[in-house]
Formats: sequence, C-alpha cells, structure tokens
Amino acid sequence: MEAAGSKTSPSEGENQEYRVQVTSKKQLIEQMNKYKEILKIALDGQPDVAEETKKSLLLELLMNFEAAVQANVLVNGQLWEEALEVEAETEAVDLESLLDDTIVETTRRRRAYPRQILPHVVHTLKAERKIMELYEQAVKPQEVVKDPDQETYMNDVSAAAPGMVKEAVQVLKSINTLQKQAEGLCEILNMKPSQASLEIHREVFGFTGQSDAPMTTAARNRQPIRRAVEEAEATECYKPPTKKPEGPVGEERPQ
Repeated sequence: MEAAGSKTSPSEGENQEYRVQVTSKKQLIEQMNKYKEILKIALDGQPDVAEETKKSLLLELLMNFEAAVQANVLVNGQLWEEALEVEAETEAVDLESLLDDTIVETTRRRRAYPRQILPHVVHTLKAERKIMELYEQAVKPQEVVKDPDQETYMNDVSAAAPGMVKEAVQVLKSINTLQKQAEGLCEILNMKPSQASLEIHREVFGFTGQSDAPMTTAARNRQPIRRAVEEAEATECYKPPTKKPEGPVGEERPQ
C-alpha cells in the first residue's frame, strides 16, 4: 500500500515541469558565456586531433551546449524564444535606474538648494533696502489741520440727523392723511343734493330762488310738513297742549 501510494501516476509525471526556472535572461547568458570559455579549452589536451577538426568539434559542442541550456530553462515562466530580449531587458533596467537616480537627485536638490539660495535672497533684500533709503522724497507731505468749528458742525449735524429723519417720516404720513381728507371733502362738495334734502331745506328755510328752481311738479303738489301735521291732528281729534305763560315772581297762579 505504501509503495503504491508513493508512486506517481503517468498523468502527473507528464504534467511535472523539469526545466529550470530563471528570472533574468541576461544573467543566464553571462553564465553561459563563462561555461563556453571553459569548454573552449576542453580539446586542448588532444594533440592527435587536427586543428580544423578541433574547430568544427568545438563549434558543434558550443552550439549543442547553448541549445541544451535554452531548451531546459524557463525565463519568468516563458520559453527562451518567448522571453524578452536582452536589449529590451537592459533598456527597462536602465530606465528604472535612471528614474531612481532622478528621484534621488531631485530630493537632494530640494533639501540643499533652499539653504544655498537663502543667503543670496537676504543679501538682495538688504541691498534693495539700502537703495530705497538713498531716494529723496520729491514731494513733502503736508499736514492737514482739522478745523474745530467744522468738526463741531459735523457732530451737531450727525446728532440731529436721526430726529430730522423721524420728523420727515411723520410729515410724509401727515401729508398722506391730509391728502385723503381733501379728496373726501372734494367728493362731498361735488355731490348733488337729493330731492328729499331739497324739500327739507325748503320747509326749513322757506322758498328761495335757488331751492325752488330744481323742484319738480310732484314736489310742488305736496303739502308742507306743518300743514300735514295739523290736518293729522284735526282728523284724530287731538290738540296739542299749549304752554301757559308764567307770571312774575310773587304772584299767585289762578286756580
């Protein structure tokens, strides 16, 4: 049972990868070149072999060695033909190193340059200040003297302004009220008297030329109010009591 468990199935053996995993094609080429130098001296101890034969055998040996290495390695999980070329890999490495160098240089400048520039900036500011002190004032400023009377007037006006504003508001309100009253009075004056008011005016004040002019025929046929009252009293046999004249003081009234 243990022997059977330790054995691998044929499918697992086929899927198992025996090639060597490498991460850099450039480093592998450098190692191959080192081993090629060793292989070049492998036939130096064979004096019986001709030089041309040595060259052909050595060339074939190096080619077989290089082909065997390329067939039995994987560069980042890819075959030798599918992996990036050495030049592209070198360019990527050079670009990364250049970027790192640039970042380091920029950081160094940010730290060092402000300290180097600061003394020059201070020196320039001091020089500009000295140059400004050499200039003379072309126009001398004149002192403005305040007038005490004018200042008093301004204070009085400022203090009286709120009261004047309130009075102005009240005047505007009273003007509006007066205007409304005047409009009402104009309406009353322009009103024409009614027939009943004319008749009452005639009975109270008597006949006048102005009051008789607008009278109509129906109004003329009407009886005066006093006469109508007397007729009503006579019809109802009613006589209003008359006031007795009062005698002088001390006289006895007749019983």
